[in-house]
Amino acid sequence: MAGALYHALVFLHLVAALVWLGGMFFLGLVGAPVLRRVEPAEVRSRLFHDLGVRFRAVGWGAIGVLLVSGVAILQLRGMLSWTTLSDPAWWGTPIGTALAWKLLAVAAMLAMSAWHDFVAGPRAGRRALSPEKRDRARRRSAFMARANTAMGLLLIYWAMRLARGG
Repeated sequence: MAGALYHALVFLHLVAALVWLGGMFFLGLVGAPVLRRVEPAEVRSRLFHDLGVRFRAVGWGAIGVLLVSGVAILQLRGMLSWTTLSDPAWWGTPIGTALAWKLLAVAAMLAMSAWHDFVAGPRAGRRALSPEKRDRARRRSAFMARANTAMGLLLIYWAMRLARGG
């Protein structure tokens, strides 16, 4: 049973990662370039807003699945015991190092996602801002989205290292 549960959790974890990172790639590589050509500007702004709000719900749902399934996977692999986590020598092993880097990438991704979704993104869409401030806010938001996508790729790299024993 534990083997079937483990495989189901890994499958769910991978699907959630595909949804989250795939959605960011779609928005960055397809959605945003197409929307930048939409006129008038009010329609473009509304479409960016609607896509962002919809993906925010999907993305945070995927992040929730990733967090829960990731913790369960680590538990099933025996990596969440106090003995293991409190042993400095374990963190120096290839698998301990891979887990440390993955957890660091998860924390960075969560912070960047929260900042983008709840601060930078909404600020970039505010009509009350001057055009110069709104353009600056949009550039910051776009930069943060790209940085978060890059962090997602690093996270995938360290996940692969962790799955392969470090």
